[in-house]
Amino acid sequence: QVQLVESGGGLVQPGGCLSLSCEASGFTTSIGDMSWYRQAPGKDREWVALIIGVGVGGVTNYADSVKGRFTIARDNPRNTIYLEMNDMKLEDTARYYCRAYSLWGQGTQVTVSS
Repeated sequence: QVQLVESGGGLVQPGGCLSLSCEASGFTTSIGDMSWYRQAPGKDREWVALIIGVGVGGVTNYADSVKGRFTIARDNPRNTIYLEMNDMKLEDTARYYCRAYSLWGQGTQVTVSS
């Protein structure tokens, strides 16, 4: 059974940092593009970051709201992607999800609060 499992969420103060992980399991081939999304209470789910392909140094892209603060990376042997979040803001509070193809994880909650 293919699945994505996120971890690493928690409570962080404004200006702080947090790292999320998403481990993919059950895939029989290399995984292509993978993304992070987030959904804040009362808002639509929004795209955060994308990492393309399976090679070392995969091309990345970011939403304007996180560009320069968040970094997406992948560890192909472990079928895992990461989201390093720095200089966090109150508006980063959301449930964060990873996505591969049409498959979503269950999400991990990130709360930015003083």
